Amino acid sequence: MVLLPILWTVSLAFQDVRLLNLRRTGVIGDYSLDNFDKVLTSPGFVDALITTLVYSVGGTACAIGLGLLTALALRKPFRGRGLVRACMLVPYVAPVVAAAFVWSTMLNPQFGVVNHYGTTLLGWDQPIAFLSSGKPVTVFGLDLHVSQSLLTVVLFEGWRSFPFAFLFLTARLQAIPDSLEEAATVDGATPTQKFFHIVLPQLLPTIAVLTVLRFIWTFNNFDDIYLLTGGGSGTQVVAVRVYDYLINRGDIGAAAAQALVLAAILAVLVTVYLKLFGRSEEVA
Repeated sequence: MVLLPILWTVSLAFQDVRLLNLRRTGVIGDYSLDNFDKVLTSPGFVDALITTLVYSVGGTACAIGLGLLTALALRKPFRGRGLVRACMLVPYVAPVVAAAFVWSTMLNPQFGVVNHYGTTLLGWDQPIAFLSSGKPVTVFGLDLHVSQSLLTVVLFEGWRSFPFAFLFLTARLQAIPDSLEEAATVDGATPTQKFFHIVLPQLLPTIAVLTVLRFIWTFNNFDDIYLLTGGGSGTQVVAVRVYDYLINRGDIGAAAAQALVLAAILAVLVTVYLKLFGRSEEVA
């Protein structure tokens, strides 16, 4: 179930395999590095890789940051807290097709509710094509070299994934002894000091695990971007390129090679992260 598909993918990556000759392709064939040369030197590969990194880092940061804020906001007991916590899970458990359709409708430049209130209440000069604009985002006069569409899909990824981080962080918050914060309160610590010196150190190991998991899943994510933008307007990630090679071009060998390149890059990034931060979090 696991090993054989991986070996078959590796075998395809080193062979000239198309849809027309797929049935005649076996494990033993004419192996070469032509697919990898084609993939690594193809126009747009470096741009897609950079877009993938920006999307992965941004989506992971948004998901964990929003999950942490939500977990802290719902930490203290109040009437209806269980219902509110349950509602926080809706973005994560809802079908991605439905969620993408809702966002596409809301952000539509012609009849979307976001552009309606933006032009009528916020003073926008014209509607914004959030999902089809490759225009760079400008903040305080500085171009971030990130398209509006890419920023939108990053926010969508953060919104869809934050309940996962919220669950983990809520469970860890409930395990922190109340005596620690009570003692800090007696010593005159402010809420900010209690958070940075008591709560946050307790959460760092959990945040480290969440960072690795969310980064891996976001790095390989395909359906969110494909459903929202189809990979256009500066949002083409490597996973979308693999789909394009496989379905639109019918080049199975190049698609498999690109998937292996993606897996190798991801393995290197995760290994570097674990080497730099894994041991320190274990000590904490």
